[in-house]
Amino acid sequence: MNERKYLKWYQKVAYGSGDMAANCGYALMSSFIMIYLTNAVGLNSAIIGVLMMISKTFDGITDIIFGNIMDRTKSKMGKARPWMLYAQIGVSITLLLSFCIPDVGKTMQYVYFFVFYTAYNAIFFTANSISYAALAAKITKNPSERVQLGSIRFIFATFTTLVISYNAMGLVERFGGGAAGWRMVALIFSLIALVVNTFSVLMVKEVPDEETDVKETSSDEKIGFVESFKLLFKNPYFIIILAIYLVNYIYSGITQGVGVYFMQYYMGDAALLGTFSLVSLIPVMIILSLTPILVKKCGSMWKMNMISRVISLIMGIGFVIAALNKNLILMLVFAFFRNMAGGPLTGTLNAFVAETSDYTWRTQKKRIDGVMFSCSSIGVKVGGGLGSAILGLMLQAGGFDGTAAVQTAGAINMIFVLYAVIPVIFGVMLLALIWKLRVEKANREWDAAHAEGEKA
Repeated sequence: MNERKYLKWYQKVAYGSGDMAANCGYALMSSFIMIYLTNAVGLNSAIIGVLMMISKTFDGITDIIFGNIMDRTKSKMGKARPWMLYAQIGVSITLLLSFCIPDVGKTMQYVYFFVFYTAYNAIFFTANSISYAALAAKITKNPSERVQLGSIRFIFATFTTLVISYNAMGLVERFGGGAAGWRMVALIFSLIALVVNTFSVLMVKEVPDEETDVKETSSDEKIGFVESFKLLFKNPYFIIILAIYLVNYIYSGITQGVGVYFMQYYMGDAALLGTFSLVSLIPVMIILSLTPILVKKCGSMWKMNMISRVISLIMGIGFVIAALNKNLILMLVFAFFRNMAGGPLTGTLNAFVAETSDYTWRTQKKRIDGVMFSCSSIGVKVGGGLGSAILGLMLQAGGFDGTAAVQTAGAINMIFVLYAVIPVIFGVMLLALIWKLRVEKANREWDAAHAEGEKA
């Protein structure tokens, strides 16, 4: 294991703050775009869901294409930093425009939403998020520092999500409610994201290849898109971690989007969204700060995540039982510990991707960090988008009507399943996938085998 230190403490914090910028947009989109469209604009949730699903088809393609473009980039700022810096301008603009749907008739409103939602996700957020994820592997080669970066960035992410979840609805009302209130909220978070992202980029530097302990692919050697694609799928751990990202963020897209509906229509108090966000995200922030210590204690990221996912699954089952009885105290307790146990996966995902990328280097002697880290962007955006699409379709299937004062029993039951039962189903899927993700062991075995070969 490489023990060289590459980063100062403030650089780790600066890198982590980049996820605050990302989540100013992502949290607003994932948690509130659906209720903005159904309740403030009056659009149909099923049509919105279909449009999101179509949009994500483009999104998945651009993720891998951009990863290849980033790998071929040459600039004084490095490969990842310039894309992260300039793409945020487009992210902020399209985020704002997505919450500024004009009164031009229903058909044109659907078209308007589709265009700017797709531009936000498939172009600008793609470039920003992939370059940000890849930057973790570019600014340090130390595995421990990579885990620290993963924990710090997601502390910022969860803090930002908490702030937005707790305050968005109140801010909308403070700024006049309805479409006008949503426009002002989107403007505020778009500007915050732009400032914080710029700070994050300028405070860190990419490590030149000649300063690392691993010889990278020659800077003169260009790896084409087709070859990059083949290299990805020669790595079995890429497929597994891509599946983990997708499952994790489909689940997040559903539960984050339905949260406000659950509180308003099932629990009877929309203000509870802030309380549930508090007990869901605070424990994640706590456990993320301890994740590097836990990884060291367990001996591997894999073992720590297996233990934590079992605990999270048990707590999820407890939450379903408490929710069936509308026992608020028990619901909050189970939500607290379910999310605390689920936190380590969030904090180690980037480090797992870095390990997976290193496995490709070991076995294929090719360095494709940008394309490899596209799995994080595919997972966040395609997974989150599919989750939102599924949410819209399932709400419509349950008979939800955003303009109705009272919802049907079918709509209420569907909201309950989406918020309380779905996490258990997806928890089982994540546990099965993590069981297969033994990339750390594979890297150690490869190093040991080739060290013996060199001695021989």
